Amino acid sequence: MSAEKFSSWSYTEALPLEDEVLVRARERAHELGVTAVSPGTAALITSIAASSGARNAVEVGTGAGISTLALLRGLPQDAILTTIDVDIEHLGAARETLADAGFRANRTRIITGKAQDVLNRLTDNAYDLVLIDADKANVLTYVEHACRLLRTGGTLLLNDALDADRVPQPAIRQASTTATRQAVRFVRDRDDFVTSTVPTGTGVLIGAKRG
Repeated sequence: MSAEKFSSWSYTEALPLEDEVLVRARERAHELGVTAVSPGTAALITSIAASSGARNAVEVGTGAGISTLALLRGLPQDAILTTIDVDIEHLGAARETLADAGFRANRTRIITGKAQDVLNRLTDNAYDLVLIDADKANVLTYVEHACRLLRTGGTLLLNDALDADRVPQPAIRQASTTATRQAVRFVRDRDDFVTSTVPTGTGVLIGAKRG
C-alpha cells in the first residue's frame, strides 16, 4: 500500500464519530478478546442497512454487539434482526450493548448455537439483508446459506473479505485465506448476484441478489 493510499484508508477509518455506547462496546469486546468491526466498517454497515430498507435481517457472528448495533441503527424501526453466536459470554456483552443503546429486546432474536445449525432452520428467500462476520472455517457454508436466505433485491455483507489483507497475496495459502477466497468467488460467480469488494476495515464484500 502506498503512503498516500494508506493515508486515505486511515482517514476514512478515523472519520466516523463513535458515541459512548460504541466506546463501551469496544471496551467489552477488548476484554473478551473479540475482534470487532472497525469504525469505518461499522459506519458502512449502518449506511447500507439504512439504504436497504430491510425488514428482516440476519447476522452470523454477534460478537460483543458492535456490528449488531451498527445494523440496528440503520434498519427501519419495525425491522427484526436475527443474530447468531455460539458463545454465551459474547451474547451477554451484545445484550448489554443493545440495552445501553436503548433498543428494545423485541427488535432482535438472539440465538445461541452453531451458525450452520441455526441457518439450516431459517426460511428460503425470506430475508432482506445478511451480514456474515464469523469463523473462517465455515465461511463458505455461511455464504451459501446467505444466498439461499436472501430474497430478490436483498443484500449480502461479508466482513473481513480480504482476510487481514492476505487474500490479494497469491502465495498465502493458510486455511482462513483460502476459505475467504472461495467464499468471495462463490458469490462473484453466481448469475443471480452482483458484487463489489471494498477495502474498508479488513475488506467488505457487498453482494446484491437480483432476479
